[in-house]
Amino acid sequence: MGELLLGVGAALLLTWLLLLGALLVVRPRGGLLREALRLLPDVLRLVRRLAADRTLPRGVRVRLGLLLAYLALPVDLVPDFIPVLGYADDAIVVTAVLRSVVRRAGLDVVRAHWPGTDDGFAALVRLTRLRSAAP
Repeated sequence: MGELLLGVGAALLLTWLLLLGALLVVRPRGGLLREALRLLPDVLRLVRRLAADRTLPRGVRVRLGLLLAYLALPVDLVPDFIPVLGYADDAIVVTAVLRSVVRRAGLDVVRAHWPGTDDGFAALVRLTRLRSAAP
C-alpha cells in the first residue's frame, strides 16, 4: 500500500512539474506579462461573453467554461509563493486558451466580444500573438 501511495505521489509531482514547464514555455515575454495582468478584468468579461455565445463551436465553449471554472477555484496550479509565476499563472492559462479559441473561432469573433478599449484589444493581440494564430 505504501508503494502505491508513493507511486501516485510521484506521478502527481511529475505531472505538476510538466504543467509548470508548459507554463514557462507559454508565458508572455518581457513586459507583456505585466500588461496581461492589467488586462485581466477585461479578459475575464471577454471569456464570459465568448462562453455564452451559442454560435461558437461547442468545443470552444467547453474550453472557455473550463477556463472560467479554473479561474474561480481558490487553488492555483502554481502556488502564489513561487516568484513571478505564482501570480501570473492565471494570465498564462488565459493566454493559452485564447490562442486556442482564435484558432477555432477567429479573431473577428474575439474582437466583437471585446469589452475594453481599442488600445486594450491591441495589447491583447500583442500579448497572445492572436494575429499569427488567426485562420
